Amino acid sequence: MIRDLLRDRGFVAGAVIATGMVLVAVTAPLLAALAGQDYTTYHDTLLDSARGGVPIGAFGGISGEHWLGVEPGTGRDLFARLVYGAQVSLGVGIGATVLEVLLGVTVGVAAGLGGRWADAGLSRVIDLVLSVPSLVLAISLLAIVPQDWPRPIILAVVIAVLGWGGTARISRGETLTLRTRDYVAAAQVAGAPWWRVARREILPGLTAPILTYAALLLPTNMVVEAGLSFLGVGVRPPTPSWGQMLSTATTWFRADPAYVFLPGLLLFLTLLSFVLVANGLRRVLDPRQREVLR
Repeated sequence: MIRDLLRDRGFVAGAVIATGMVLVAVTAPLLAALAGQDYTTYHDTLLDSARGGVPIGAFGGISGEHWLGVEPGTGRDLFARLVYGAQVSLGVGIGATVLEVLLGVTVGVAAGLGGRWADAGLSRVIDLVLSVPSLVLAISLLAIVPQDWPRPIILAVVIAVLGWGGTARISRGETLTLRTRDYVAAAQVAGAPWWRVARREILPGLTAPILTYAALLLPTNMVVEAGLSFLGVGVRPPTPSWGQMLSTATTWFRADPAYVFLPGLLLFLTLLSFVLVANGLRRVLDPRQREVLR
């Protein structure tokens, strides 16, 4: 499988870009210190007050001191805000994905291994979660959350709680298929408790489909975070995120196109990279598609 993945140019390109973005997020404080900037300091002297706060100079005020220019209206260093924004955008996306997988797999496996009544009850819960208008409910919940609560963590929890239904449905379907295998039946006949059957017999069989689905779920959650921040109920200033920066940039796209282009480009490349990784994993982990590749 590793050889097949390495032969997949799309997967390799996506993995390289995704790894680079994760490294940028992890090393954001070091990168900002290397540039000699932070994401909170205002530089009013770098703005043209006669033009409403547009950065002085070409391409948003790019200079040796400010590598990617400054933010219109505030003069905050754009490079520092972009690298710290990667922390929030990727952190919320990864955190929400991990929580969704944990919740979805737990409920899905419990429904698949449980009896008729447990399966029926948990299936109705899954259907209820899938039928909820998640975006509207997320906006409502985030609008009433106190301002002093850690916003990125709240975002990840809200996205996960409202979005685990798809993972649970996939896990339940795969569990219902796996429980008919001989080795699962043998473990049950031997008297193994359900939690041991789930851990030793079911979960290894769920690894491939859930891993592929999680790789597709991550960019989806990043888009949700960007959308909520764009609507003003996500991350609040001065904490940066790419979605929040795009929201602010809508009033400056004519005067300073670079301010719109840079966070949009980073978000696009990150989403594309994870989609390429997910497609590569799906082609390699699916036995039918592996035969086609060979």
